[in-house]
Amino acid sequence: MDKHRRDESPSGLSDIVEQDGLLGTGLTTRHIEAFGRKVTTTANHLMGPAAESTSGTHYHNALVDIQRELRRPNAQRKVFSLTQTTPTDLVRSKLSTAEIQSRAISSLPDDLLANIPDSSSSYSLFEGFQASQDDHEYRKVHRRRASKSKKALKDGETRGALPSAPSELKKERDVLNHRLELMGVRKNMCSSEIHEIDTKIANLHNMRRIVLDRLAGLEMEEADLEHEVNGLDQKLEDLQEEQPETPTATTPKSSAVNDDSVGSDDPAMDASFMSESIYQKIPSPKSVKQRSIRKRSMPVLHEHFAPGSQIKEMPAHNDIVTAIDFDFPFGTMVSAALDDTVRVWDLNVGRCTGFLEGHNASVRCLQIEDNIVATGSMDASVKLWDLSRARSVTRDGRLTKPEGEEDSADDAHEMFHSTTLEDCHVFSLDAHVDEVTALHFRGNTLISGSADKTLRQWDLVKGRCVQTLDVLWAAAQADTLGGDSQWRPSGRMPDASADFVGALQCFDAALACGTADGMVRLWDLRSGQVHRSLVGHTGPVTCLQFDDVHLVTGSMDRSIRIWDLRTGSIFDAYAYDHPITSMMFDAKRIVAAAGENVVKVYDKGEGHHWDCGAGVGADEQGPSPATVERVRLKDGFLVEGRKDGIVSAWTC
Repeated sequence: MDKHRRDESPSGLSDIVEQDGLLGTGLTTRHIEAFGRKVTTTANHLMGPAAESTSGTHYHNALVDIQRELRRPNAQRKVFSLTQTTPTDLVRSKLSTAEIQSRAISSLPDDLLANIPDSSSSYSLFEGFQASQDDHEYRKVHRRRASKSKKALKDGETRGALPSAPSELKKERDVLNHRLELMGVRKNMCSSEIHEIDTKIANLHNMRRIVLDRLAGLEMEEADLEHEVNGLDQKLEDLQEEQPETPTATTPKSSAVNDDSVGSDDPAMDASFMSESIYQKIPSPKSVKQRSIRKRSMPVLHEHFAPGSQIKEMPAHNDIVTAIDFDFPFGTMVSAALDDTVRVWDLNVGRCTGFLEGHNASVRCLQIEDNIVATGSMDASVKLWDLSRARSVTRDGRLTKPEGEEDSADDAHEMFHSTTLEDCHVFSLDAHVDEVTALHFRGNTLISGSADKTLRQWDLVKGRCVQTLDVLWAAAQADTLGGDSQWRPSGRMPDASADFVGALQCFDAALACGTADGMVRLWDLRSGQVHRSLVGHTGPVTCLQFDDVHLVTGSMDRSIRIWDLRTGSIFDAYAYDHPITSMMFDAKRIVAAAGENVVKVYDKGEGHHWDCGAGVGADEQGPSPATVERVRLKDGFLVEGRKDGIVSAWTC
């Protein structure tokens, strides 16, 4: 009982600690206090206002005392035993709460201590501090001595300067030699610090690579999840469309061609002049809008790579790539080439998921927006495709099971990552009489340009041509009215193989079109008239793109021109060594295919040019990469197609 009361009193705690030792280690509070006094005395001698002659002696004596104490095996065992005390033992001890918290916070596991890099410096922290401190003192003495020398020099000019005494010269030499030694200490410490920084940078690079791999895995998983969510959304839409049907209906389930059809009460179903309503073939504007918001998050992996880094390389075709487009980074890409194939790609894994078959000749132009693809071919037709109708295929060629039937575990293992695009075709727009070389659609309006020298406006809801624009007639009208059109059939077409309609883009009622005469015409679709003609190119216009302020055009005259849409004048222009075959821009950069094996990049913000692609730094002895023919750029994600059929993705 007396012992219990003695334990609760402060004096009893002190007695136990002093008699039994701290936590059974033999290290008492007196030892700790003595060690603390030595450290305090050492610090006071190092940093206090001690005399210059005695500071080195006190520092040396303090270090000798500490080293002599640490050489004793008994003291070393006591210190190591104290540092290895676990927080559990601290809680069970009778120390104060503040001391327990302090030791628990300062306790580090062995796995963290193992990652501490070894210091390559041969000097201690105190020696480094002394070197810096003495250097500071030297600077003050040197400035004071310099002022005295200047004063003595002025006096010596009048009465003759006397040589310095040998003792003073020796003293100054000793000071300089000591300063050289201190410089060596500081240099060694700087080198050690640089080595530690390099080690940290290497560790950070490894950590960054690990996190990048983790981000790539997350984005692949995210893409799979969103694909499943989209499939469930489509099934829910199909169920909602089947609900108005009567229970007694015995008609078989509609095929995939009629999946997006509207109800039978649609007025277009009663049209006697049509064998099948166009509403049964193309999604309504409402369904297209829903697909546009299904992408819940955008990939950001490419934003963390250095500009010019290659992401994917795909041997896509066996001939020259004529057109490519993709919806968003790491999304879906569609490519076409002179091998008469149109392929759909999953950019996330770099794999072809199927073919768009239906054209009788090569596709010259295409565009993908959400799940809708428009292709223009040399067979004078424009076809629309809905990629949301694609179906998965098993390894043995069977289609996925109908709705309501579950796949067994064996079937799940037999699933092969492939799709069939047979049911993706929506309809064909057949009105041109020559090959389609350019197209662009936005919303329910599609504009196509052909070698028959006409532009046609299509209503995608009704599926028919609503307006035909004759480029030659517009040029003749402008010339008759004294306009700025400069059409010269004899001299303004330097390349007879150039497309008559090289590029076009529409937005609401505005249409920009570049033609083989080097003109860029801005049309008003409401009136069907040319609102303005931009004169400047001396060769066929092959590509163009505009936003709300600027219009950028590329031509076979090897130049890229930036126009101000508000004034119609040239805002900026630059040229390359070869004709421009393709061009696109985003918020930061303009990329172009200019007859080389690299993509030419122009940074609009910084105003400098650089190259991107497989041709950068290529070995002259090895085979050179093929010439880049087509480029597409969105959100810093660049896709380029070459003459040998290879398609690559890069960060830009």
